[in-house]
Amino acid sequence: MEVGEGPPIEGRPAYRFVTSAKTNSFVSAFYPVDSRVESIMDANALLPQRLLFRRREGKRKNDFDVTFNHADHKVNSIKDGVAETFPLPEGAQDGLSCLYYLRSLPTMVPGTSVFMNVHHDRKNYRVEIRVEGLEKMKSPWGEVETLRILAVMPFQGIFLNEGNIRIWVTNDARRIPVLMRAKVVVGAVTATLAQGTGTTPGR
Repeated sequence: MEVGEGPPIEGRPAYRFVTSAKTNSFVSAFYPVDSRVESIMDANALLPQRLLFRRREGKRKNDFDVTFNHADHKVNSIKDGVAETFPLPEGAQDGLSCLYYLRSLPTMVPGTSVFMNVHHDRKNYRVEIRVEGLEKMKSPWGEVETLRILAVMPFQGIFLNEGNIRIWVTNDARRIPVLMRAKVVVGAVTATLAQGTGTTPGR
């Protein structure tokens, strides 16, 4: 999982989120995975603009090219060469940008939930984000206090997840993601923060 600068959107800055998943040689023998997702988000509005998804999971092969038109509340989706247009709820995120968007929420109080609209694979969902509590975690900066967050996923997401995704972010203004865990088709996946730029959390 990587975050970088995306191509400008009508002169406005943008983020580029990229996630890739590939099985090792042992798992590839019975369930090969080689998928890549790229999401471009408007850095000012914090809304996704385009999603490119190359899915290779076992025998499942799909290619998505999704363009979001938030002004007209429509999304144009090209799946395996077939183009269709679908309605888009207000402020909808895509299946990848939603995990980054939650970091911008104004308040995240343990014991509360917030909801967001997510468009994924030609359908719209209402996703619940539960702030479960505070937890001390190890990070590249040493031990930090984090918010433990549960994303209740009503669909099989781009992370091959077969259920909910749990995320730990630093309990400060930057909310840097330190750890992510999810169950997948074969076993589970854990993503740990390996490198970041900028100041130390809390400073």
